[in-house]
Amino acid sequence: MPKPRKRLAGAAGPTGPDNKGPAGKRTKTKNPVGTSATLGNSSPEKTSASKNCGKNLSSYWLMKSEPESRLEKGVDVKFSIEDLKAQPKQTACWDGVRNYQARNFLRAMQLGQEAFFYHSNCKEPGIAGLVKIVKEAYPDHTQFEKNNPHYDPSSKEDNPKWSMVDVQFVRMMKRYITLAELKTHYQAHKTTGGPLKNMALFTRQRLSVQPLTREEFDFILSLEEKEPS
Repeated sequence: MPKPRKRLAGAAGPTGPDNKGPAGKRTKTKNPVGTSATLGNSSPEKTSASKNCGKNLSSYWLMKSEPESRLEKGVDVKFSIEDLKAQPKQTACWDGVRNYQARNFLRAMQLGQEAFFYHSNCKEPGIAGLVKIVKEAYPDHTQFEKNNPHYDPSSKEDNPKWSMVDVQFVRMMKRYITLAELKTHYQAHKTTGGPLKNMALFTRQRLSVQPLTREEFDFILSLEEKEPS
C-alpha cells in the first residue's frame, strides 16, 4: 500500500497565520519515505541551497501541516503529528512546498535540527510537538507526478524547482500551545522587546516553513511548564 505523504504548502491562509488556505498537508505517495521519485539526493540541490540561502539561516524551525481532512484536486492532504507518529520509523518526507522562500528554508535545514510541528488551517491552530530533520533537502518527487495536487509541469527532472526534507517525530508537546496564546505573547513582546517580538508566525505569516531564533524556540518550550495565559 502506498504510504501517506506529508505536505506543507508554501503558504498559509490568506487572512491570517492559518485561517483558510493550504498551510501544508500530506497526500498519498508512491515512493518510500526518504527517497525521491527519480533523482535521489543530488548535489545540485546542495548547490542551489547554498546560492539561495547563503549562510545557515537558523538552527530551529516551525513547520505547518493540516491535521483535518481537506480535499485538494480530489486528494486528502490531511497530515497531523499523529499521522507522522504512525509512519515507519516515525519518519516522513515533507513535500508539497510550493513557495520559493519556504523552499529555500527547507534547503537551509541541516541534519539534527529541530522544528515545531504546527497544526494549521484547523479549528484551533497551534504547536503540537517536536520533530527533527533526518534527511537534508532533495528533490520533491510530487512535482513530477501528474496526478498529484502539487504537480508542477514547469519543473524539469534535470533542474527540479522544488525540494523536501525528511522529518522524524521527537515528542508531543507537554501541552498544546495555541496560536491564540502565542499571539498574546507576541503582542506583549512587541512592546517589551521580548523573545517573540519578531516571530515569523506573525511577521511572515503566510509561510508554511519558518525559521526560529534560539530565543523564540526556548521561550516557546518554556510555555509547556506554564498555564495558558
